[in-house]
This record gives sequence, C-alpha cells and structure tokens, in this order.
Amino acid sequence: MALLLGLDIGTTSTIGILIDPGGRTLATAHRAVSLHAEHPGWAEQDPEDWWRNACAVCRELIDRTGIAPTDIAGIGITGMLPAVVLLDATGRPARRSIQQSDGRVGREVAEMAAETDPAAFLARTGNGITQQLVGAKLRWLARHEPDALARAETLFGAYDFVVHRLTGVRSLEANWALESGFYDIDRGDLADDLLALGHAGRDLLPPVRKGHEVVGSVTAAAAAITGLAAGTPVVAGAADHIASAFVAGVKGAGDVLIKFGGAGDILLSTDRPRPDPRLFLDFHIMPDLWMPNGCMACSGSLLNWMADRLAVPPGAGRPHARLDALAEAVPPGAEGLVLLPYFLGEKTPIQDPAARGTLVGLGLHHTTGHLWRATLEAVVFGFRHHVDVARDLGYPIARVLASDGGTASAVWMQIAADALQQPVHLLEGHPGSCLGAAYVAGVGVGAIDGWDAIDRFVRPGRTVTPRQEAAATYDHAYGLYRDVYEALKPLYPRFA
Repeated sequence: MALLLGLDIGTTSTIGILIDPGGRTLATAHRAVSLHAEHPGWAEQDPEDWWRNACAVCRELIDRTGIAPTDIAGIGITGMLPAVVLLDATGRPARRSIQQSDGRVGREVAEMAAETDPAAFLARTGNGITQQLVGAKLRWLARHEPDALARAETLFGAYDFVVHRLTGVRSLEANWALESGFYDIDRGDLADDLLALGHAGRDLLPPVRKGHEVVGSVTAAAAAITGLAAGTPVVAGAADHIASAFVAGVKGAGDVLIKFGGAGDILLSTDRPRPDPRLFLDFHIMPDLWMPNGCMACSGSLLNWMADRLAVPPGAGRPHARLDALAEAVPPGAEGLVLLPYFLGEKTPIQDPAARGTLVGLGLHHTTGHLWRATLEAVVFGFRHHVDVARDLGYPIARVLASDGGTASAVWMQIAADALQQPVHLLEGHPGSCLGAAYVAGVGVGAIDGWDAIDRFVRPGRTVTPRQEAAATYDHAYGLYRDVYEALKPLYPRFA
C-alpha cells in the first residue's frame, strides 16, 4: 500500500490528511493553534506549537486508520507564508514566528522603498515593497530585538520548520523564497544584493528546493515522537494558498479561487506573470505556470472577532449561523452601513499597514443583523477589489470557485455571487491545503503520475447564481467602500 500524508501548518489550526493515490481520503485530523497579538498590528505564533500539533496529528491519523506506518510512501507539508522563523544553533526557535499577516513594519517598508527603485524591485522579484517582505521584518528585529537576530543561524518558513523537524534537513521551499523579496525571478535564485537590502546574509538561508523535491526522510528521533516510520521520504512542500487553489481546480487561464478562510485569499492561474504592486506573485504547483494572488489580512478571523462582540441570539449551534439568519433579513448594502475590514492593516491590493478597521454610516435604525451583513459584505468587497485589479492587468476572469470554511454560509455565498456578479462554484470534498501537500508528495515520490489526477479527489458542488436585481445596489455600496478608504487613507497613520 502506498499512502500519502499531508500536513497543513495553518493560521488557526494544524490539519493532517491521509490519502491513497486513487482518490480516496482515509482520514483527517486537526489541532488548534494560538495567535499572539500583544500589540496593534502584531501577529505571532510559537513554532513549537506547530511541531507538537504535527506529532499529535500524525499519531491520530495512524491510530484511527489502523495502518502500518510503513504504508506511508511520502509526506508533504504546506503552510502560510512567508512566516519568519529563526532557529538558533541548537535548532530551537530564537523567538516566536512573525506571521505573514503581521503589520508592524511600516517604518521598515518605507526605508526599503527609499533605498532602492521600487519599480525595478517589483520587476526583478515579482513582488512589491510591502509589509509582506521578510527583509522588512528582519530590519524590525535588527532595530528592536537585535539579540534574537544575532542568535539566529537559520531563517525559513513555517512548513520548512516542520520539514526540518521531521528530517533534520534545512531547506527552503521555492514560494517562500519568491515571496520573501530575496529571489531574482529571471536568475531563478536568491540574489546577494536583495539579501543585503533585507539585512540577511546568504548563510542564514538554506538551499531553495522545488515543492515536489524529496529533501530528506523521517529521522529515527522524529519517528519515535510522531509514530511515522523512519526513512519515509519528505518533500519540500507547498504554500498553503497555492496548494488549496490547485486542489480546487485552478489550472487554466480564467480560473479564479476565492478562499473564505482565516485570511481572505484570491488566486488565479497564468502562463505569463505581470508583476504589479497590488498583487503577490507565486509559482503554481504545476511546472511552467504562475499564480498571481492577493491576500486580505482578515476574513474569517474578522467574523470570529465580530461574533464574539455582537449580541448573538441564544440557540444551538455556532453563533455565526444565528447571525447569518439575522443578516439574511437585511437588504443588500446593509442600508448604508459600510465596514472596511482592515483590522490588521491590509495587504493586497492596497498594501497599507496603517489602515484600520472602520465602520461608517451607522444610524439608530441599524441592528445586529446590519452589522453582521456589513461584515460579510466587507470581505466580498475586498475580493471584488482584487477582481478589478486582475481585469485591469488583462487576466481573464472566466470561472469563480470558492473554498474553505466560509463557504458553509449560504448568505455569504449569495453576497459573493451578487457583489461579483459572477456565478460562484462551490466544491465538495475539499479538505483544504493538506490535500495539496499530500498530492505533491505523491508526485515527488512517484506514487502519482503527473498533475491531472487531482480531479479524483474533489468534486464540484452547487453553483450560487447572482441576482441581477442586486447588481446596482452592490455597485453603489462597493463604490462607497472604495471611496471611504481613499478619504481616510491620509488619517490612518495618526491612529497608530
């Protein structure tokens, strides 16, 4: 038996999946992860939590299915990026990880932009000078925590860390390198001057590896903790949003995925990248393709925050479902209530770490249902902003797919279809990025032949059709959403 194991080191949880190459999912398991945000705009996690979770998930998958650990032919890891993980000489984290959604580096971003030509940097690296850059976070550490930076001997990402704990090998998956701002896309390698701009020495970063490359195998020490078999091959892995989009079916021009997860991702496939400061650029999992994409810092995490603070009607089940029922009774546009979802600053497409969550248009007639609907609409308006950017760059938008936990909300999916004025295609059997990680491992170890077999694992679900009568209302509300930000943009730095 040649089974495949995938692990997703996610923002809110660590998820594992066990599959066979024929398209069958044997089991999934998960463990929660804590996010630390002691200061405005901060977002940190403890890498040791990821490792403890990975060990527990691996043992649960093996115990629940009753397989022999030797039945697992390959392991793939996926995760959010570009998280900043620093290891000291003993292999322990020098500090907590600084997450991709962290927004503390406004000063450092401005410094980097002043020290180089932003347009040339964009053309060379595929990504703009933004709070996403690893170099900006290293500059912050040099200024505020020089001792932690001085102790660091290795710099890599979240899933690279788990690969290292499993194998003892230090590697850097290609998409972390690409999003870091240290990677020259024409040369296909890290560049010394880009590393210097980010205050990083080349000896700090491990070798860059393609996602499906086997980088090592499970050590005896890791096998004892995880229950895995020593010697099991482990591939370099994949960025979580890229893995998820591939699993969803984003393979051809015009395919778009919107992910209703803790953050809000939107991704599309192309054979020719068009670097633009409003979007990130990543490698597609499939060779010779690219995946331009956007990420909003708050999506599901914003809903969780709002649900904790609203007066939720009593009843069984999650408060989100009860709030959805209230929002469904409110007309599109929330009767003039507009929310800007910039509760952690914002990444794409505005790239503004100083932006803040903002509620505009409140009146005494507004209810809990209005507040919840405005929150749902805010996330969708963020996706629509990205769609506008994609069209402006000449990317076709032919098919919109939706995935992740938020797709369980019927009212949210209807808002998405109405505000985008596009059918939204939902998916069945999409367990998320962990499936993409397992699939990449299958290709890497030769258990799966090529990239087209991914369609065996995920089935199309229902399609949500846009209501034409809502189009004008949402055009108006979306216009307000864009105008409110532009009006308040000069003021946001004063709230810091």
